[in-house]
Amino acid sequence: MAWTIDFIKKDDFVKHVENTIGEYGQNLDPIDIKKFNSNIIDPIKMIFDKSVYRSSWEEIVSNEIFRQRDKSVNNSIGYFHQRIFQYIANCHVPDNGTEGGWDVIYKNGKGIDLLDGDRVHTIYVEMKNKHNTMNSASSGKTYIKMQNQLLKDDDCACFLVEAIAKRSQNIKWETTVDKNKVSHRRIRRVSIDKFYELVTGESDAFYQICMVLPEVIDQVIATGENIKAPVDTVYQELVNISKNTDISSGDLSMAMAVYLLGFNTYNGFSTEDGMLKRLYEYASRLGSS
Repeated sequence: MAWTIDFIKKDDFVKHVENTIGEYGQNLDPIDIKKFNSNIIDPIKMIFDKSVYRSSWEEIVSNEIFRQRDKSVNNSIGYFHQRIFQYIANCHVPDNGTEGGWDVIYKNGKGIDLLDGDRVHTIYVEMKNKHNTMNSASSGKTYIKMQNQLLKDDDCACFLVEAIAKRSQNIKWETTVDKNKVSHRRIRRVSIDKFYELVTGESDAFYQICMVLPEVIDQVIATGENIKAPVDTVYQELVNISKNTDISSGDLSMAMAVYLLGFNTYNGFSTEDGMLKRLYEYASRLGSS
């Protein structure tokens, strides 16, 4: 692949993608029925979803596994968005919890022109994956943090940078603190494409990253010895459990296997002819066979 991006080296980008995949960590481990039900699933939702979406049991189980993994994968994607800036000129990514807890600090000795006519030499960044991930309390806390930074340093601005914003934007951030609407021209809400443009000087810098990302991910996975797709066993374990019920209907026996994950101590379910006691026993046998 010919590398045409000027603001980040190919080797650095590939390394960053490798590190991001490494952040997936235990999400790449296979999931068995015990791990699947570690926080107790909602059997009623699974039953409704299967019928309403006209899905198979295998699809519904697969979707639930994906949902469970996706909850923690967001941290890995946050790592990608934040730490890539350590490879871009004039940007610094502090270690977690240090240097005021900022995600990125951008310094430019030549000055940084803001849209409202101000010029500063430092921008402190709080980065979020998505525009709606902060509640009012979190927004207020973040805004106060930015206000305090402006009081300590009158040659800076503070940005709330959103990877998934409602639109491409670089605007004054208006929010509510203690029931009062607040705003400041140097506290800004910025979509990630606009932040890339500011630090690289290239209006389509984020677009360039997006265009090379799929191929680089595929290359990293293809050459990575320790990167393997997880082989989950939950569905087969549920099938095995369903076969050992006294219910003749295949669909209802699978429903019973799912019910037992969440309701195994509930009235009726707990007296199902020893099925509760055998639940993980069958799963264990399947796993060792």
